[in-house]
Amino acid sequence: MIRTLPLLLVLLVGCSDAGPALPTGPAPEGMVWVPGGTFIMGDDASQDRDSPTHEVTVDGFWMDATEITNEQFAKFVEATGYLTTAEIRPKSEDFPGAKPEDLVPFSVVFVAKECGDPHHCKGLDWWEKRNGACWKQPDGPGSDIRGKEKYPAIHLSWHDAAAYAKWAGKRLPTEAEWEFAARGGKKQNLYVWGNEGQGWDKKWYANTFQGRFPAEPRADDGHVGLAPVKQYPPNGYGLYDMSGNAWEWVNDWYGADYYLFSPKKNPQGPEKGDPEPALGHPMKVRRGGSYLCANEYCFRYRPGTRDKNPPEDSACHTSFRCVK
Repeated sequence: MIRTLPLLLVLLVGCSDAGPALPTGPAPEGMVWVPGGTFIMGDDASQDRDSPTHEVTVDGFWMDATEITNEQFAKFVEATGYLTTAEIRPKSEDFPGAKPEDLVPFSVVFVAKECGDPHHCKGLDWWEKRNGACWKQPDGPGSDIRGKEKYPAIHLSWHDAAAYAKWAGKRLPTEAEWEFAARGGKKQNLYVWGNEGQGWDKKWYANTFQGRFPAEPRADDGHVGLAPVKQYPPNGYGLYDMSGNAWEWVNDWYGADYYLFSPKKNPQGPEKGDPEPALGHPMKVRRGGSYLCANEYCFRYRPGTRDKNPPEDSACHTSFRCVK
């Protein structure tokens, strides 16, 4: 449904000290206005790739209220005949040493598995390379997305996300835009919803892992695994699942030291990505965490934290949303 921006929001945005740009015309369907402004980007508490924190200013933009759903992605595929990365036979040069019979379309799927301390599991034992797994067969051959039209489309590479965004007349957000939007107008809070952890008030604010990771997932929050969109409260800008559920690709290449020299105004990320250790592929940034973020292993559902993967990678916990 096409709607216009409420007058109250226009007035509030217009009075902001940051002087963000105002939207023109009605809201694009399924999108909400993020007013832009200045914020502190990053997360020094993680002691990892998310620091140093630094001041950044972004202009206002429209953002999809939810992650791209299966029904939305299906319309794109129907209109274009697009094949996702997970549906295309891998190239031998991308997997040196692989046997020809192993070069078949695949993606990776989470499998709950006992492995002791998750920090010392060999080769991330809970991941399984599954031939035939893709957005429309999320668990591999024999599975489908019937009844999951409102679930985020998963098993999507960065290339798939960029192709959809172009078709839709949109683009992927920059990392800075994504984080500003995720914070929802809250200044430097540890989480999207505030500073208290999940379940502190017996409420659930994001689809993250409950139970003993990775062997015993529980449904304390109502869901084991991926959830439909809009199952958890929106943030201050009306955006859903900016924390947990599925990782979201952003446009930026990943640079471990980029925050040291990032420009203050509308940073676009480094010109090239740091190489992935195993195969040397340059990496793109992912944001937001997923349903597999467990506090004892992955705390990356906080708004100031980030992850990275080669743009060809796909998995059962990775999706995206667009901006314009």
